Amino acid sequence: MTDIQVTDLSIGFEVGKKILDGLSFQVFEGERVGLLGRNGAGKTTLFKILTGELLPDEGEARTAPGKGVGLISQIPVYPPEYTVEDVLNTAFDHLRAMEKEMGELAEKMGEGDKSVLQRYDTLTALFERQGGYETEIDLNKVCNGLDIPPAMRRQLFDELSGGEKTRVNLARLILRETEILLLDEPTNHLDLHATEWLEDYLSRYKGTVLAISHDRWFLDKVVQRCVEIRDGKAELYSGNYSFYVEEKERRYLEQLKQYEKEQAKVQQLQEAVDKMRLWAFMGNDKLYKRAFSMEKRIERLQTTDRPTKERKLTMGFGEKEFRGDEVLSVKGLSMGFEGRTLFENVDLEVTGGERIALLGDNGTGKSTFVKLLLGELESTAGKLRFGPTVKVGYLPQLVTFEHPERNLVDTLLWDLNCTPQEARDTLATFNFRGEDVFKKVRDLSGGERSRLKLCELMSRKINLLILDEPTNHLDVDSRDWIEEAVRAYEGNLLFVSHDRYFINEFAERVWMLEDRHITDFKGTYQEFLDYQERQKVYAKNGTPSPGKTVGLDVPGAPTTEKKDKPKRPGGTKELEKQVAAAERVVAKAEEKQYELTLRAEEVSDNYLELQKVYEEQRELEEEIAHLYTVWEKLAAELEEMKQP
Repeated sequence: MTDIQVTDLSIGFEVGKKILDGLSFQVFEGERVGLLGRNGAGKTTLFKILTGELLPDEGEARTAPGKGVGLISQIPVYPPEYTVEDVLNTAFDHLRAMEKEMGELAEKMGEGDKSVLQRYDTLTALFERQGGYETEIDLNKVCNGLDIPPAMRRQLFDELSGGEKTRVNLARLILRETEILLLDEPTNHLDLHATEWLEDYLSRYKGTVLAISHDRWFLDKVVQRCVEIRDGKAELYSGNYSFYVEEKERRYLEQLKQYEKEQAKVQQLQEAVDKMRLWAFMGNDKLYKRAFSMEKRIERLQTTDRPTKERKLTMGFGEKEFRGDEVLSVKGLSMGFEGRTLFENVDLEVTGGERIALLGDNGTGKSTFVKLLLGELESTAGKLRFGPTVKVGYLPQLVTFEHPERNLVDTLLWDLNCTPQEARDTLATFNFRGEDVFKKVRDLSGGERSRLKLCELMSRKINLLILDEPTNHLDVDSRDWIEEAVRAYEGNLLFVSHDRYFINEFAERVWMLEDRHITDFKGTYQEFLDYQERQKVYAKNGTPSPGKTVGLDVPGAPTTEKKDKPKRPGGTKELEKQVAAAERVVAKAEEKQYELTLRAEEVSDNYLELQKVYEEQRELEEEIAHLYTVWEKLAAELEEMKQP
């Protein structure tokens, strides 16, 4: 069954210029599809047409009749006295109406009307099937996942920030179990934990999802195929974002090969035509007709347009020569506001060439830490010191300019003290061309302001680059540009980001800010994730943690030292006990796995219960995989110790 049907859709807001021009594609029931395209390609316009906010000039875009559609980017207006709790509970309005009718029917049961009893039984079964008795459990579960604490639930909805309202609206739609979800940048206002929770939810969601997102990690985890809007039309890709990138490159090369083949043939024929015309001019009239016929053939051959690629960044950061190993020293640093401590007793040392990701949930103090480094705030305790030759460049999360009334060229002329041609060349590397360079800074979008600030940064000599959410507001192409620049940059890098694709690409060291402390992990982001996951499993099952009791090495762990033959207290006998203990834990987990299989058969007709069982099974499968890893390493070490 088709849940979303887009057919020959066209719309434009300027005469002679169409944003969507014959757009056609469909999304089937239960599919999770990513909608890609540059900023301004028409993605949000399509969503507005699907929800009836806009009418197209031609064609149609519709959703399956009778199915509920939820749009994340639209935040409904509620009465001013509504708290967050009230807004969340609107997701259960249909259950409340059902409950009210059940109460009215219960009062009439004594009248002996069989139809009343039948209606009551029908409603009771439906009420239970739709989770009427578990609304509070579901509400708490979703609020915990999306970081909506009890204090926030008591707040007035109108007093929330835009990001908080988006989060609450997302929770409301999830609780309502909308059958078709239209997600417009759903991860923009979510921290890493909330984003991971949403990904897990969507992976199990039985409805249909069409998602606009520039979060490439999110797209890889969630979507099954991609639709790119390009020049107003749809290009279809039958895989996630990584597949899209590879397939797009393959199509480009294939089209380029076909184009070059055609052009070689055209050139060959054109040379023949030129010769025929020359000979005809010398008196051979019959060759005129042959030349004319061959020109028609040339026209028929030219069927493939020259493929184009998005322009890549051609300018890198200017780097100041760095002397010495000391970049940054932090000793006993503490910070808080109005009685609330963000972090305390932080000790860190940074040497030359390191690339560090500063991570943590929203509100933990990441941006505050950066402001301390920049001297914009004073700490409550401790001190920090930069090396004597360190030159800092900073890209803030919210980019502002001192003179927003200036155009782009004048901004660079004043800020960089360069010539008009140098300013225009610099702007061109970030795709500011033609009349765009004369736009006022105040008229730029958030993404355009970030690009303009990068123009300035790249022209300065720096050796410590600090980025605060550098890919926010940028489309995929713009993110590629900044990544190219950072990839070419050889100085020190410290960045705050929720963009896991960016983190995974550049982090060689992780500072995790949580529980008022910074965990310093020397390793890649993926190694850090693996380490965290293992720690959760060991803590949950009471098994020894790698690098500690059992002496296993954890890649990138900050306190683990590699040794050729680690000495173990208790020798072989102690290790044999640990192997046996690990085997018992594995056996116990496998028994539980079998019990869950039986449980799934028992509740196969109860959708909500079945979903819970499936979730437990998935978590248990991951747990067993980790337990096997621990057991295999212990067994291998035991075997090695037994060898003479």
